[in-house]
Amino acid sequence: MTDLLRRPLAATGTLHDITPESAGWDHAGLAVHRLRQGEGLSRATKDREAILVLIEGRAEMSAGEERFGEMGDRTSPFKGLPHALYVPAESDWSARATSDCIIAVCSAPARPGHAARCLGPKGLHPVNRGEGILARRVTEIAMEAQEGADTLLVREVVTPGGAWASWPGHRHDKDDFPRITRLEEISYHRVAPECGFAVQRIFDGNGLDVTLTIRDGDVTLVPRGHHPRGVPPGVDLYSLIVMAGPLRALRVETDPAFTAFED
Repeated sequence: MTDLLRRPLAATGTLHDITPESAGWDHAGLAVHRLRQGEGLSRATKDREAILVLIEGRAEMSAGEERFGEMGDRTSPFKGLPHALYVPAESDWSARATSDCIIAVCSAPARPGHAARCLGPKGLHPVNRGEGILARRVTEIAMEAQEGADTLLVREVVTPGGAWASWPGHRHDKDDFPRITRLEEISYHRVAPECGFAVQRIFDGNGLDVTLTIRDGDVTLVPRGHHPRGVPPGVDLYSLIVMAGPLRALRVETDPAFTAFED
């Protein structure tokens, strides 16, 4: 089994570079880059589509021949809405930091033909889900209802101290639409305060059962199984969640032991 918890590779530059090959699966990828003011970054998408999410800070962004200007206006992923840019397959993109910034590059296989476009913050509407210890704030950047992508599904979730996300545990690891779909999942996490932590259990009842301690800047991988996350009191957890699979649809199966907690 591939290591499901990835610590940052460095303090600056490329913090994470998760490819399907390094994850041991077929679809989802995620790279995270920290740029200092004035630094630039460019990539070609080749046979994959990409969604660039400004986690924090600002950068001038372009895709193909189109310039989108300065994007990003939050100093922390816990504050405000994300600025995001969709880049189609067989294209390229570039970013030049106008302040220190962190850019997440979500990717998955795709056919060319979609147009590059901004995905936020305009048109994004955070939703508060659950109550009490099940409360969290969800911002859907590119989910099933939002057309214009081949395989990528991307959302942000902020879980406050003392609460649980993805609870009860659910799974999306089988091709049985519309009951359940098979989606690989990668999450980039930020923890506030930085000294805090969160936990995630990933289990499938068939040999996979791990509990991960998430610290600020970590990435977790979910190849299969249920995968709830819990946050201790006094700590907030931000998660950028990237999903991709054969069908661009999220259908889940709840852990039958805890269906009474469904919201």
